[in-house]
Amino acid sequence: MDVGQGDCTFIAANGTTMLVDCGEDAVSAQVIKYLRKLGIGKLDYIIATHPHSDHMGGMHRIIETFDVGEVIVPYIPDEQLPTAMFYEKFLDACEDNETAVTAADVGRVINIGDARAEITAPDGTFQEDINNYSVSFMLYHGSNSFLLTGDAEAEEEAEMLKAENVSKVNVYKAGHHGSAYSSTSDLLAVIRPEIAVISCGRENTYDHPADSTIKRLKEYTKNIYRTDVCGTIVIESDGKKLSLTPERSAK
Repeated sequence: MDVGQGDCTFIAANGTTMLVDCGEDAVSAQVIKYLRKLGIGKLDYIIATHPHSDHMGGMHRIIETFDVGEVIVPYIPDEQLPTAMFYEKFLDACEDNETAVTAADVGRVINIGDARAEITAPDGTFQEDINNYSVSFMLYHGSNSFLLTGDAEAEEEAEMLKAENVSKVNVYKAGHHGSAYSSTSDLLAVIRPEIAVISCGRENTYDHPADSTIKRLKEYTKNIYRTDVCGTIVIESDGKKLSLTPERSAK
């Protein structure tokens, strides 16, 4: 979903739903409108990949609006948890709505209809950078596979490679908005994506995606889609084939 310089992915299969991040608070009304337009009243699962506002700034509003089954978050040591208002509002919303919050466990399989998500990170290793606590997972639907890694950088990518819990994918949602510190050559050599999707904002101050990342991705695919260029990107799987529909064509 195009949420500017942020991250938001919606997954649905056979009536089961999952929302992965939701962007900044400023775009929460846009996210809610999009989900309602799809007829969504319940989110069976929410994955809040890590506590940065561009990923979960508006999560409290999502939890207040929809019937939420479970929120999955990374385990982060208390001393590293943010004291930011958006995170306090998130915790309050979960408490007020009696929403179950659980820590991500590597290897856990979450069934989303006839698709399944398998958590690949984080593995509990102490990280200096909050980005490297991002909840990452492989998503499988028939013979199609996807990898989503939040803002995982080289350190967390190395964890997943060491654990050998990532493999070749059809679709890779590029880590950390296409940052130079993510989508390492080592990871790409294993996942060899056929399609890459980058979530970033127009003319963002971080210069995402990095030219070096685009260059690395182009070694494996010409099919690189960016939300700042294409808007919201819809990918449909029938278990065998994939179809991709961008909101607008790249110019």
